[in-house]
Amino acid sequence: MTIITLTLNPAFDVHCHVRDFKPYRENLATVISRDAGGKGVNISRALTKNGVDNTALVVLGEENAADFQRALAADGMTWREITVSGRIRENITVHTDTAEETRISFAGFETDTNLLERVRESLAEIDLSQCVLTLTGRIPDGLPMDDIKRFLVELHAHGTRIVIDSKSFSLDDLIECRPWLIKPNEDEIADYIGRENCTVAELTDTARGLYRAGVENVMISLGGKGAMLVCAEGLFVATPPTVEPLSTIGAGDSSIAGFLAAKKMGKDAAECLRTAVAYGTAACLTVGTKPPCAEDVTRILKEIRCFAYT
Repeated sequence: MTIITLTLNPAFDVHCHVRDFKPYRENLATVISRDAGGKGVNISRALTKNGVDNTALVVLGEENAADFQRALAADGMTWREITVSGRIRENITVHTDTAEETRISFAGFETDTNLLERVRESLAEIDLSQCVLTLTGRIPDGLPMDDIKRFLVELHAHGTRIVIDSKSFSLDDLIECRPWLIKPNEDEIADYIGRENCTVAELTDTARGLYRAGVENVMISLGGKGAMLVCAEGLFVATPPTVEPLSTIGAGDSSIAGFLAAKKMGKDAAECLRTAVAYGTAACLTVGTKPPCAEDVTRILKEIRCFAYT
């Protein structure tokens, strides 16, 4: 199984700390980390950190591509790149001692429909029937959703297993693309069905409905409560041990990485879910968007409980 993570809209993830944050005032910040990011890159980094072969296919803005390349190389990642004009965007997360973290996102490069043809060219030498391709994060400006859906339907016809984790897709979009795996959280499911909050029954019913509509694996992340999975093997819920998180940013990306890592090893659905939750929980023990450590994944995996329901 070949794993390709496609990041159409990467970012530099900058984390800084303000000791005594005061709104409407000048605040002195200390930079904690500055990493090459974007949801697909985060998935690839988590896999790489845990010894799972994969390739990141990344679109880079030429103005600051060199910094991004150096960061990928420093993390030991394997990647292919497509370069466009403009800059890679930045996401700045401000951590304080007295308030919840605040995130500021800048706009990045714009693109057009020619980009997808360049993506197709980059995939030309890959056996798509043996490939899992992740499309995660926001779709960049200039790419119509109809073109994205057409691209994904083409991949599906070649036997590619598609993973989607993106707020750019509506519920109807997801069903049309027939992904192999999706990973919405509770809030995203609530948005899909027009609720402010979802009960467990509503989460379960929505997941089963998506499965019946053609989504092979519906994994709903439940934050610190773990995750649920609906697939051909049934309904599963995995619960992690309680941890004191340093940062939850990127935990969902790491959970996708865990699911793919287990699937690449031939594990069953329950073990894929357990590994997903282990990766996601371990990611919370690292600063910023740093990937989960293998030692933490192994330790946490032993403590995860998984329940099967009919």
